Amino acid sequence: MVEKKEQLDQEQDEAVLPQTAEPPAEQQADPEQEQQEKGNPEVCSNYAEIEKMRAAIEEKNRLLAEQAERYKRLQADYDNFRRRTRQEKEELSAIVAQGIIRELLPVVDNFERALASAATQDAAGLLSGVEMIYRQFAAALGKNGLTAIEAVGKIFDPQQHEAVMRVEDDSQPEGTILEELQKGYFVQGKVVRPSMVKVAGK
Repeated sequence: MVEKKEQLDQEQDEAVLPQTAEPPAEQQADPEQEQQEKGNPEVCSNYAEIEKMRAAIEEKNRLLAEQAERYKRLQADYDNFRRRTRQEKEELSAIVAQGIIRELLPVVDNFERALASAATQDAAGLLSGVEMIYRQFAAALGKNGLTAIEAVGKIFDPQQHEAVMRVEDDSQPEGTILEELQKGYFVQGKVVRPSMVKVAGK
């Protein structure tokens, strides 16, 4: 009897105790949701930063496109300049060649006259005509910048002379040019053909 009584008292106490169980999970507040509902200042500032970065990227892309377009224009201008320069050089070369040929045509005419009259002229007359043609030819080349390289009696210069023979000659200093075997020439101060010479040496 005592045990039954104790059991009944215990059941009554449990019925009287307040329920302390936690509310269901769906009723618990979500801190992130509350933050979003209140308006998260961090998220707003992030959006503002993203917009700023997007605007900066768009501006840089615009500048890059402008620079690329400018580069293309400069490249086209350079190609046109190079083509124009090459064409001008070709035209200038043609003009120079025409000028030289024009200077030499009278020499060709005189050679033709000399050959045509060779049968009726004596040797002295023919020689005189050839000398005249030679002088005329040398004058035409001289007008176009041709000058002969001095050789005999000069000291050998490898920039202007080509030694094809070396002979002993005690009467001359070593390296002195004794004889010119073939003339050398400058054109506008540049060697176009060195002189072939005989040089004194030991």
